[in-house]
Amino acid sequence: MSNAFTAPHFQSHEAARESFEKTRWPDGPVCPHCGTIGGAYKTKRPGLYRCAEPECRMDFTITSRTVMERSKIPLHKWAMAFYLMSSSKKGMSAHQHHRALGLSYQTAWFMCHRIRLAMDESGAAALGGSGKVVEVDETYHGKIEGPIRHSRKRYGWKPTKGGRSGPAGKRPILALVERGGSIRTFHVPVADKVSVTKIVRENVARETRLHTDESRLYTGSDHHFEAHKTVKHSAGEYVRYEEDGTVHTNTAEGVFSIFKRGMTGVYQHCKEKHLHRYLAEYTFRYNHRVALGHSDIDRTLAAVRASEGKRLTYKQPRFPDVPF
Repeated sequence: MSNAFTAPHFQSHEAARESFEKTRWPDGPVCPHCGTIGGAYKTKRPGLYRCAEPECRMDFTITSRTVMERSKIPLHKWAMAFYLMSSSKKGMSAHQHHRALGLSYQTAWFMCHRIRLAMDESGAAALGGSGKVVEVDETYHGKIEGPIRHSRKRYGWKPTKGGRSGPAGKRPILALVERGGSIRTFHVPVADKVSVTKIVRENVARETRLHTDESRLYTGSDHHFEAHKTVKHSAGEYVRYEEDGTVHTNTAEGVFSIFKRGMTGVYQHCKEKHLHRYLAEYTFRYNHRVALGHSDIDRTLAAVRASEGKRLTYKQPRFPDVPF
């Protein structure tokens, strides 16, 4: 067993609770109900705090308003799961968590999805900026479940590139990659020009230099961004050297390579309705990679902090409109 796994917060529920508190509350307990910092006191039950504000007076723990809320799983197993998912480059399956943590497969599966929700960084600042390059590319992975969706009639529709029709009944994935920086990935129902253009313009700054392949999904981008450079893969061109820099989409291709190797070799099967969570997991690890100065521990702590304010439940009330 690695020396990292012998740490106290991986062995004891109480030690893990103290570690989570130091990570989320460096300045003292924060009431999730009213937001008061350091204005709570301990109760007789270990780990349970009560807000001292007269208008609040609510009880809370370190798991309140997080993906771990109302979970009966010991916190040291949560700590181990966060670490395993954050430190494994291509992910770790729920079956492996089930064996390593001594949990049922169903519990481990749901736990992994909660951690993926914590890793979701959607809504962050736009990529790129003045003098920066953002590569945009699409790929297709996994068969579409249910009727195949087409953005237009297939009759008379010429293939997008290289004699291939693109989707071929598979799930379209769009990646925006800031060269030397962060990425953002999207699972779109249909990768047509309208949806792709909307995503790109909402997530990339106008001052950015855009690099894509020759797909017609990106035509007209030069009117919205500082520049739009393309490489023609169908003609065997993958890199072009120009005075103002190198034009390619190889960084985006590398992102897709890591994702597909993990999905094929580790997870093997993923329902389409869960694909966006797996994308969030791979995106998070890439955005907190070693090349940007993040270690496995840094990545784990970032995931724990990001779990705040998020909740994933699959069991909904039978009568959601009836007040309880």
